[in-house]
Amino acid sequence: MHYLRGFLPWIAYACLSPLGWQWSALTGLVVALVLIAVNRRAGLPADALILEFSTACFFAALTAVAFAAPHSKVADYGGAISFGWLAVTAGTTLAIRRPFTLGIARRTVPEKFWKTSQFLRINNVITAVWAAAFLLTAVALTVCDAKGAGTGVKITIQVLGFVVPAVFTARYPKIVQARYAKLDTAS
Repeated sequence: MHYLRGFLPWIAYACLSPLGWQWSALTGLVVALVLIAVNRRAGLPADALILEFSTACFFAALTAVAFAAPHSKVADYGGAISFGWLAVTAGTTLAIRRPFTLGIARRTVPEKFWKTSQFLRINNVITAVWAAAFLLTAVALTVCDAKGAGTGVKITIQVLGFVVPAVFTARYPKIVQARYAKLDTAS
């Protein structure tokens, strides 16, 4: 579950948003920068930190907007914009054929599997699920914001936007491995 650490800035941002969007954005930025520093010192390669770098860029921009224009409408759509950014990040990594989950998966998968078609396919599927979940969450939050839905509804949607792909990420590789094992024993 190493990939969940990459979402700490987003969780901090969401949890601290009642204190004001400027401070929650700044906290998200600080947490993102700390994660990058800690992970780089631990020797993690840049490709394992795509999410963290993207997150730092997002929170740097959001913090600048939040302090420069504290009454901006951006504040009203913070959750939707956040998930939209994550969807763009995940989608872009798929488009350039470097799914953001590859670097993360390499932390726990032996190197001998890194260039296999199965490993690449699993990461493409997992990244596509994250991208779809982020996009659907962004759309749902946009609708909620436009309709004035309550905080409880929006929190539930945001939690599902992370939990559903996280559960899929934990289960999918095992399902594929079991499928391949059955094919190998049948041969």
